[in-house]
Amino acid sequence: MIKILFIALLCFHGIIHLMGFAKAFGYANMEALTKDINKGQGVMWLIACILFILAAGYYGFSKYNWCVFALLAVGISQYLIISSWQDARFGTIANIIIFVITLIGFSSWNFHKQFESDYKMQLNAENQKASELLLEKDLLGLPVLIQNYLRQAGVVGKPKVQHFKIEFEGKIRKDEQSEWMPFKSVQYNFMDTPARLFFMNATMKGLPVAGYHAYKNGIAFMDIRLFSIFKVQYLDGPEMDLAETVTFFNDMCCMAPATLIDPRIEWQEIDDHLVQAAFNNQGLRVVAMLQFNDKGQLINFISNDRYNAEAKKRLPWSTPLKEYKSIRGISVSSAADAVYSDTKGDFIYGTFQLTDLEYNGYLNKR
Repeated sequence: MIKILFIALLCFHGIIHLMGFAKAFGYANMEALTKDINKGQGVMWLIACILFILAAGYYGFSKYNWCVFALLAVGISQYLIISSWQDARFGTIANIIIFVITLIGFSSWNFHKQFESDYKMQLNAENQKASELLLEKDLLGLPVLIQNYLRQAGVVGKPKVQHFKIEFEGKIRKDEQSEWMPFKSVQYNFMDTPARLFFMNATMKGLPVAGYHAYKNGIAFMDIRLFSIFKVQYLDGPEMDLAETVTFFNDMCCMAPATLIDPRIEWQEIDDHLVQAAFNNQGLRVVAMLQFNDKGQLINFISNDRYNAEAKKRLPWSTPLKEYKSIRGISVSSAADAVYSDTKGDFIYGTFQLTDLEYNGYLNKR
């Protein structure tokens, strides 16, 4: 609703500027504008109108450069309002509102730019080689459950995964008393030198919240900001590094089954439905239990190595999986919960719906 109202404000405020253009060129008798407007100023009134409309359009399509058009429009508009102050002074109110919202939008763009910059840097550092096909011989030595999982997922005969992109939507919350926050996210994972770059846009009590999780070279941080300006939460340090290593390994297991041939994984078969796996990266070692159903589908990932910021300690963390579907020929879970467990029971702090998943190919679209 707020987005629609702001678009309406931009459009309405922009269209009003046509009055100055029409008066300058004699297209209409604008009695509301008592001061003479020359044709040069008339062109500026038209330019301001066009810039406001462009800002509305780019904002509507969530293009970050809407801020540039809006700032230019406000600057020109306010100059024209001052030159016709007696007639147009109330337009200053609209300009102030648009200016404040644009500053917030610019902060959002600047925060997101850090994510994009890290992505491009990681991309340039990636060893981009032609993808080999994952063959049956690559499954040798893996536990039977993992072999079956990869076969039923449909990755055999497909290119090995070097990197992948995931998009989610869902809702998250801080604790049992907190309201759910709807969110949308996009992330890039790289396998050669493990990296995970995750950016989220959420809404908290009607206000925009952005979050950036970065995991590179075994070092991680989480930065959550209100309006992309005010830091709500920032975490880093050894426990965060280990927690994000767990998350990275979880992405491998749940979203990119083909990566489970990675030599950095140590396997131990437990029973007909359970396998223990240890993933090693940059001196960090995390352990997880992978649970499968009779169809060979992964139905849960459980680890005791993930830090809980609220409890200030590691707690059992799991991601029960459901709703398997085929995406680009690969069968993966399209829905999951994120759960912390303690003596009080299970706390679901996040629900995730997969909206897009792409392997390797997205790198060619930069």
